[in-house]
Amino acid sequence: MMAARLEQIARQAGVSKATVSRVLNERPGVSARTRMAVMAALESLGYERPSTLRPRSFGLVGLIVPELQNPIFPLYAEVIETNLARHGFTTMLGTLTPEGSGEDEYVGMLLDRKVSGIVFVSGLHADTRIDRSRYDDLERQGVPFVLVNGQVPGLRAPSLSCDDALAGRLAVQHLIRLGHRRIGFLSGPDRYSTVQRRLAGFRLTMRQLAGPGTGELIELASFDIPGGQSAATRLLERGATALVCGSDLMALGAIRAARRQGLRVPEDVSVVGADDSLLMPFTDPALTTVRQPVLAIGAAAARALAELVKGRANHGGERLFDPELVIRASTGPCPPGLG
Repeated sequence: MMAARLEQIARQAGVSKATVSRVLNERPGVSARTRMAVMAALESLGYERPSTLRPRSFGLVGLIVPELQNPIFPLYAEVIETNLARHGFTTMLGTLTPEGSGEDEYVGMLLDRKVSGIVFVSGLHADTRIDRSRYDDLERQGVPFVLVNGQVPGLRAPSLSCDDALAGRLAVQHLIRLGHRRIGFLSGPDRYSTVQRRLAGFRLTMRQLAGPGTGELIELASFDIPGGQSAATRLLERGATALVCGSDLMALGAIRAARRQGLRVPEDVSVVGADDSLLMPFTDPALTTVRQPVLAIGAAAARALAELVKGRANHGGERLFDPELVIRASTGPCPPGLG
């Protein structure tokens, strides 16, 4: 492009000719907002974009979440999308469903659109049995990406997770203080690192605080209401007086299971959820739960992706965020004689 045209574009965009050159040659060190300003100047002046830039959407990023039925994931999507917008990005949301596209298909579509980066929330990276080569390929292609709630060891990509081991400890400590000793744990499949960590925190705290002879009361099922109901039914039949659940939806299923056995919550059995999705203060009873720090994780994920897109150094590794125990009406003292 002739120098006179570079100067015209630079003046229109309010940047230097060197910056225009870096944008047109796809060189790092230019913010997404500046890239968009240069592209807008090109179009407003009637210049055709260079062929290498035509497919690329510099302000476009992908956000992939596992589902929208669990209220925690729409909350993650909203928080991350809002924070990405503050960094000058427009978000394409992909939701994984049994009937729709899988994670790899979404990634392919996003790469076809030359997105600037991708945020994965509770995706395949949380499954310890998956083939990690899909993420290695992204790194080799130079695609910036951030992992939320789960880590693939050895990747350079930032990983931001709730401290699930601490979440398990907080739930058990609360129930022990209420006099419970026969505490059951129900969660999703243990191939997920988040489940493994929460279960490890549960087991360690039970050994430390519940005393010998309590045994292990553990049932794994699906993360939804039916999964919680079926797992809780089995635990209650084994004499559990309190239940630590892997999600709020599972906790709602556990309350349903208790009521179908003629038990009251919390008078006969206490229930602790996980996540603190938006409607949990309004359930009957209001759900005691361990809150995921969604606001902090979402803001950090957007910030990390923005830094990667700008070409700034990233040291990778995993950063853990502390959950918070939120005590409501679904937990109470252990019934007399059952502690």
